[in-house]
Amino acid sequence: MTHPSKIPELGESIFSVMSKLARKHEAINLGQGFPDYDCNEKLRSLVATALNKGKNQYCPMAGALELRETIKQKVARTYKVDIDIETEICVTAGATQALFTAITAFVHKGDEVIIIEPAYDSYKPTIFSVGGIPVVYEIKSPDYKIDWHAFSQLVSEKTKMIIINTPHNPTGSILASADIIALEKLVARTNIVVISDEVYEHLIYDGHQHESVLKYPQLYNQSIAVYSFGKTLHATGWKMGYAIGPPHLMKEFKNIHQWNVYCVSSFVQYGIANYLSDPNVYEDLGSFFEAKRDNLQIALSGTGLKPLSCSGTYFQLFDYSAITEVDDMSFSKYMVEKVGVAVIPISPFCGKRYNSKVVRMCFAKSDNTIAAAAERISKKLGQNLPTN
Repeated sequence: MTHPSKIPELGESIFSVMSKLARKHEAINLGQGFPDYDCNEKLRSLVATALNKGKNQYCPMAGALELRETIKQKVARTYKVDIDIETEICVTAGATQALFTAITAFVHKGDEVIIIEPAYDSYKPTIFSVGGIPVVYEIKSPDYKIDWHAFSQLVSEKTKMIIINTPHNPTGSILASADIIALEKLVARTNIVVISDEVYEHLIYDGHQHESVLKYPQLYNQSIAVYSFGKTLHATGWKMGYAIGPPHLMKEFKNIHQWNVYCVSSFVQYGIANYLSDPNVYEDLGSFFEAKRDNLQIALSGTGLKPLSCSGTYFQLFDYSAITEVDDMSFSKYMVEKVGVAVIPISPFCGKRYNSKVVRMCFAKSDNTIAAAAERISKKLGQNLPTN
């Protein structure tokens, strides 16, 4: 008996592939996007306290009331927007589950979904799994900007959804106010749903501001925004996130959510709610990670790796074209096998071969890790280079 795959030919995640190689070759892992340091001790203590106080049973499907109230206050402080805790918020098992739920809720067989590539790797498999058709708009090195006139040519009567991601993984680019306004005009008077992946909302640098869809009332009425506590709290393994949208969209979102996970870890929610009562824990993230970005760039200066502009996320792209002409997958395998540092190629974030001579490094790492990686790169990069 055979069972055809709903998501054929996508294969194993590039993160799994490179992490396996990193372990095999005892490489320093700057590939997969997670910190190599622990989350805050106070946060751990608050979660443990909630656990020890017996917060172990089901909480409301949309999330613990205390956490939804904290999210409401956080959104009001950050974006000057008032949202309703009963109808506009849903706590999820991480941002990826929120994205899966949003796509599943609105995309039917034959519907087109416009995505921007390079793209976070969960979008396309989810679209395929519900019978949707990905329509790709490609952004290119070195600035990864959107030409909204060209983008608009992809919209058709079959377009059901547009997915944006700002700050953008893997490129580190951000959407400016003019971009959000252009998108707002594009979808006005249509039934298009916008999914705004904003998991790196607080990781934004050089004086820029995050332009959330929550700040644009007309666009918000057609949007669901997705966020990650894992990214904000240095706790990716907890798989905690949330979605925010207008009541008429969140009603269907929660209809899918309740039959998927129903609710997520209760005691963790109570701990996070208490921890986020201090806004400094998220408002200081930009300066914290900007220093790490600068540290990585300085450490790798003179190596031949050229850093591209990084306005957000905790990922830095490097152009290696001055070192070799091999494709990014070959270069990434060379880095892990011969140099001893794992990086991520950009082509797997795209549906076709994307030969931009660029790789991604994660700088959500300790200063010691970054220094050790830089030392290996400085000593070994350029030796025993691969050939096409």
